[in-house]
Amino acid sequence: MERRDFIRLFMKSAGIGTGVLAASSAGLVAWYQPRKELYGKDSATGTSGLAEKLTTPKKAVVVGGGLAGISAAMELARRNFDVTLVEASASLGGKLTGWNIDALGQTFPVEHGFHGFFDQYYNLNEMFASAGVRDDVFTPSPGYPVLFHGKALEVFGQTPKLFPLNILSVVGQSRTLDIASFLKEYRGLPSLIEMFRYRYDRTFRDYDGMDFMTYCRRGEVLPAFVDTVLHPFADATMNRMEVLSAAEAMRYFHFYFMGSPEGLGFRITRRDCMSGLVDPLERKLAAMGVKVIKGTRVAGLELQGGRVASVRLDGASGGEPEAVATVDRATLPPSGWFELQSEEGTPLLLARRGEGWAAFDARCTHMGCPVRPDGTAGGFLCPCHAGRFDDEGRPVGGPPKAPLAALQVREDGELLVLERGSGEAVPVVSPGPEALPCDYCVVASNVRGTKELLRDVSAVNPDFGRQVSSLGEADPYAVWRVWLDRPLKSAKFPFYTVSGYTYTDSISLYSSFQEPFAGWARKSGGCVAELHAYAIAPEQVRPEPEIRETMLRELHDMFPESRNATILHEIFMMQSNFSRWAPGDHASRPGVETPFSNLFLAGDWVGTEAPVFLMEAAAFTGRMAANAISAKESLRQTALPIVPMQGLFA
Repeated sequence: MERRDFIRLFMKSAGIGTGVLAASSAGLVAWYQPRKELYGKDSATGTSGLAEKLTTPKKAVVVGGGLAGISAAMELARRNFDVTLVEASASLGGKLTGWNIDALGQTFPVEHGFHGFFDQYYNLNEMFASAGVRDDVFTPSPGYPVLFHGKALEVFGQTPKLFPLNILSVVGQSRTLDIASFLKEYRGLPSLIEMFRYRYDRTFRDYDGMDFMTYCRRGEVLPAFVDTVLHPFADATMNRMEVLSAAEAMRYFHFYFMGSPEGLGFRITRRDCMSGLVDPLERKLAAMGVKVIKGTRVAGLELQGGRVASVRLDGASGGEPEAVATVDRATLPPSGWFELQSEEGTPLLLARRGEGWAAFDARCTHMGCPVRPDGTAGGFLCPCHAGRFDDEGRPVGGPPKAPLAALQVREDGELLVLERGSGEAVPVVSPGPEALPCDYCVVASNVRGTKELLRDVSAVNPDFGRQVSSLGEADPYAVWRVWLDRPLKSAKFPFYTVSGYTYTDSISLYSSFQEPFAGWARKSGGCVAELHAYAIAPEQVRPEPEIRETMLRELHDMFPESRNATILHEIFMMQSNFSRWAPGDHASRPGVETPFSNLFLAGDWVGTEAPVFLMEAAAFTGRMAANAISAKESLRQTALPIVPMQGLFA
């Protein structure tokens, strides 16, 4: 099919008139191009005459040290706020954080998993640049390969930035897709065109009530296109296509490709994210005067007169005992640890110990993930990040630095009352005061942390409470990093999206792009590979050994030479902390501003009309929160760069 015929077909499906079709091809190409925009431009223009900074600093507390919290803290500090950033983990970074392990006679950095940094991450990239992150930390990805089960490899390179050449290049690069297929299955083309007609209000009104798989099937989208492009790319939302809102999928594809002026280009890091990205951000925060308190949980927000008066911290000192759970001792097993939850949903552990009892707050002191008894090695295991504690709750392996918080157990007849704060301080890495008074508060935790933190506040405003309680986490994901004794010579790319396997959705060859893994591979003759299972369906959740065994078989199928390899070292992590984007979620999602005049929210889970996603959504909403606070103080607003608000055919 001629290119002009393909363009004509697109124009017809998009409802574009014959007058436009008669225009010169140069004018047509120039008109239908995605262009970078500025969100809040009118507000920024309207406030350009206002002061940029406070003359007298006011106190702002930011809860959460991930990208959203760091973004908000940097913006507020730039406006001369006195900012305190509180992070429950011993280190900043959120999902970009990392830690060191000792293995095979060497120290290696480990993180949550592989990250790609796309060119349209405008706000995130500005944040990195302001922190002095050098360009040599990154290297462009040589392509976007998709490795299929039982089908030939597809490689999508960096596409042209001009529409429709970007779409033509995706089809042209594919071995299984061609223009004739689209013509033959013309009935499904309007559904694809609808993705180019993305418009926030209409798209969410019409399509947020169905999942993306239903949308594709109902719209008769070419199955080969679904299997080759839409399915593997949609899985990268960390939500399965079968439970992903069709409207959110449209926003996702608009942001990453169909509405992006940047093509399909992304960068990867030559160094681990902690040393290459997070550490410079933390140094920048310090240089800007931000006080960072790490290793300390926020226990709650104190309200006065409909405002947040202070942020209450956990464990700064003892106090009056607080009952967190009550258990009928007749329900307890004769031995071993009993897992339960507090009334607020906090995981707890309880066991008989001699003539008495032992109990712990079962939140890992690294990032708050629930720990569980380790029946093999003894003690407790955090499956999220391979953290280990002994029977006394002391850290003995992995990233945790502080022990589990011990609880007191008081006998009350046949009941056992678990209490916190009965004179025992909860261990922290950077102790602070009991409470932080504030003029403004930004909650920038993940979904789980936000719901826990705002439970009491939500009770004051039931409508807001329903919004917060409606937030959800996506299905769990797994990360398995293996050190092999030989290279995978058939692996020509550093990163592969994977499709058609039970668990594996991507594989990264760290020894081909990142130090110190590349150096270890050169010295040892081996390689370091990391397999990801993006979102594990409930029926596929199995014990860790079964998942690893299946992923190993999948590795053997993808790279047959791995059958002869020996695993010298491995780390397996199974986590559940990505935001859920299910059908119907959007309508009840809380926004940046809340019913409390000085409380604001930031994170990729926050409701916004802007076309942003994942890491960029975190950085963007952090800046939005700072803008909203600046408006309260009659300060100048900052226009935020985004991809176009609407699709090409909106």
